[in-house]
Amino acid sequence: MNTFDDKTILVTGATDGLGKQVALDLAAGEATVLLHGRSRQKGEATLQEIRKATGNQNLIYYNADLSSLNAVRRLSDQIQADQKRLDVLINNAGIGAGSHGDQRERSAEGYELRFAVNYLAPFLLTLRLLPLLRQSSPARIINVASVGQQRIDFDNVMLEDGYDGLRAYRQSKLAQVMFTFDLAEALRDSGITVNSLHPASLMNTKMVLETDYFGSPMTTIEEGAQAVGYLATSPELERVTGEFFDGMQQSRADPQAYDKEARRRLWRLSEHLVKLKGIGN
Repeated sequence: MNTFDDKTILVTGATDGLGKQVALDLAAGEATVLLHGRSRQKGEATLQEIRKATGNQNLIYYNADLSSLNAVRRLSDQIQADQKRLDVLINNAGIGAGSHGDQRERSAEGYELRFAVNYLAPFLLTLRLLPLLRQSSPARIINVASVGQQRIDFDNVMLEDGYDGLRAYRQSKLAQVMFTFDLAEALRDSGITVNSLHPASLMNTKMVLETDYFGSPMTTIEEGAQAVGYLATSPELERVTGEFFDGMQQSRADPQAYDKEARRRLWRLSEHLVKLKGIGN
């Protein structure tokens, strides 16, 4: 087992599924792991479970509901107040496609829920944590996306017309990849790398099991966690940035991710929606 005892790593969505396994693996490698979840009771139970399994005492739990941008702001403020460094940010938290027939849901700010949780929350959290990542450089940002991507219609971003949960999920994941590409370019000379990945296809997670869009799971959480861990810690990727990975292999995203004008429109829209300008300079 590689050791990362000099690293502080934040894993969002660390109380279940992929995020929990990633946090467990990193804790076993002796990293200081910051676990995030939205249920304090579940979060504290997860922390104790990982601590017992690994013997790692350097675990801290942070509670925040990412469907609220105000909660994201409080989370970033708390982490910056508590921590002197942040070597790796793993934006893993998210919600799946739901089930056929599910009604369109909204975030605390009134945005389409999947776009808000899967994309706007990590967009805001990442930009607000950039000062801490900069002072810890070299640092890494990992966005857990998906190969399931769908082109964003900028006339219907919130899917008020023709809502479908799978479409909502897929466009939120493409937005993550588009953000990855732009942020990597903006931070190219900073010592901070930014990459996104599809960890594994249809893992045996709660997110997959709860939807009726797909069949049975195809891969394991452990397989996906291995891919995330590779992007987060592998020395081979020390200078690799602005890439989309399928597992541990560099891959290609939806064509819209390479459209600079589409990315510019998404960034401007995102800044407006989260009420934040710039990249944390």
